[in-house]
Amino acid sequence: MRKKQAQILIVDDQEEILFSAKMILKKHFETIFTTNSPKKIISILNENEINVVLLDMNYRIGFEDGREGIHWLKEIKTLSPSTIVILMTAFGKIETAVEGIKIGAFDYVLKPWHNEKLLETIDKAFAESRKNSKKVIAEKTEKRYFTGTSQKIKQAYSIAEKVARTDANVLILGENGTGKYVFAEFIHQNSERKNQPFVHVDLGSLSDNLFESELFGYAKGAFTDAKTDTPGRFETAQNGTIFLDEIGNIPLHLQAKLLHILQTKTLTRLGESKPRPLNVRVIAATNSDIKLDVKNKTFREDLLYRINTMEINLPPLRERKEDIVPMANFILENIAEKYNQENWHFDENVSSYLERYPWKGNVREMENKIERALILAENNTISVMDLDILNFEEIQENDDNPLSEMEKTVIEKALFKHHGNISKTAEELGLSRAALYRRIEKYDLKN
Repeated sequence: MRKKQAQILIVDDQEEILFSAKMILKKHFETIFTTNSPKKIISILNENEINVVLLDMNYRIGFEDGREGIHWLKEIKTLSPSTIVILMTAFGKIETAVEGIKIGAFDYVLKPWHNEKLLETIDKAFAESRKNSKKVIAEKTEKRYFTGTSQKIKQAYSIAEKVARTDANVLILGENGTGKYVFAEFIHQNSERKNQPFVHVDLGSLSDNLFESELFGYAKGAFTDAKTDTPGRFETAQNGTIFLDEIGNIPLHLQAKLLHILQTKTLTRLGESKPRPLNVRVIAATNSDIKLDVKNKTFREDLLYRINTMEINLPPLRERKEDIVPMANFILENIAEKYNQENWHFDENVSSYLERYPWKGNVREMENKIERALILAENNTISVMDLDILNFEEIQENDDNPLSEMEKTVIEKALFKHHGNISKTAEELGLSRAALYRRIEKYDLKN
């Protein structure tokens, strides 16, 4: 019988279990890894493409609630989403195994197991792993990025393509909503690390007391709630890319700790003394004027030099107006695909409003408005009312304005909806009462 080209990892603290399972599985599958310590799971996953993990749920005498197994299940699913996890548990602990299935485990087997049942379960898990791998590859292949035609964004993407081929650290600058996350992902997907983890850390949401444990990890007993050894985000990104978003928000006393990691390429978990080697590409981003922060001594100059080997500026939408309508169409197509819908389009009058709207929230605001409009609109057509981008204060008040007729129609509808109530109509249209009165007079809409 020909062995299946599968890589199986068995994790259990009992050597006799490891030996027994390996003897059974090696007759049917090509490569079998074993370890009696769950701490080694991350390094094994980083170094090998594991298809299936057979994971025991308990590792310490006196602690048999299965929480360790649940913890390591979550770590595996984060680090290697295509890897299938089968939980091993004793008969009396089935409830915890069922909980594990709800959060991502494929199945569970009872100890002691029946050999035929074990083989059958792993065989099904391997088939599922192959499907997952194909799906992940397809998603990476199909991932599309909107580049645009404006000079500034073309220049940014040109730099990104060049720097992606290196391991240089990158600093992405830009206002909120300009697409810094997407840009960091683009660099990762065009690098030699594209098949390794891409880990996003929103530094702006991390409190000071969680900063070190989240980024660097911790040893069991390092603090009150440290029940097990836990890797941080940097270790999770091993051999891949870590994206440090809103890096300008880190307090000075924590910047020194981050600088040490970047300089030494090692990290030490909280509660440990031995440094761990680190192979991670760093992409950072901020919406602040970080050079001004350095001048004001709220950001370390030496840390800035470490993170901006290459600096890329993303322009706001107001500086790339020629990209606004094509981008809106691109976003609409993607959102329609997300909801499994087809043949959506914008009303023919929408383009002018898209280009005139200020887009203070940039691409993120556009995505939010288009998604909301698609949900609310009818007949697969999105109007300017659906988009909620009526910015009348920026429209020149003259009869030659091509938008005048549309503005008149919108005001008429709003007045009718609110039975002529000026306050409610003005509130809906985002106008002051005085501005609405001027338009009523201009378009002769008096009762």
